[in-house]
Amino acid sequence: MSNTPSKLIHYQRGRFTTHLPEDYLYTPSHAWLSEREDGIWRVGVTKFATRMLGEMVDHAFETPPDAAVDCGQIVGWLEGFKAISDLYCVVDGRFLGGNAALKDRLSLVDKKPYSDGWLYEAKGTADDRQISVRDYMAFLDKAIDKILEKEQNADIQ
Repeated sequence: MSNTPSKLIHYQRGRFTTHLPEDYLYTPSHAWLSEREDGIWRVGVTKFATRMLGEMVDHAFETPPDAAVDCGQIVGWLEGFKAISDLYCVVDGRFLGGNAALKDRLSLVDKKPYSDGWLYEAKGTADDRQISVRDYMAFLDKAIDKILEKEQNADIQ
């Protein structure tokens, strides 16, 4: 299967712009899921998440390949210049491992978050809190509006 999503939808709110894969599923924690084969999910973080973390500087997985995993379980961490974030599993099943290409080119997470910059794969059942691209766009609207409101209030004070 290709590493490139089938159709990208342009999204813009305030100063934030991205192209979201239409056929991916998303979580409120700004992860995306793409079913590669029956029950095998590739998982990454959205462009919004990379923007909040800043330039990627390090990452690691604490869960070994073939280990049992549950939705919500911490499987590793991702460190950006601005922040560090735990990586939560969004699949109930087995952890298949991290993206080996990130060892040498962690910048793929920033540059190609929806293709070559994926984080890990897992086999099993995807998180039932996943949402469609349209629902994720509505979710982003609310999140970005809160950020813009905070910025506007800070400018007033």
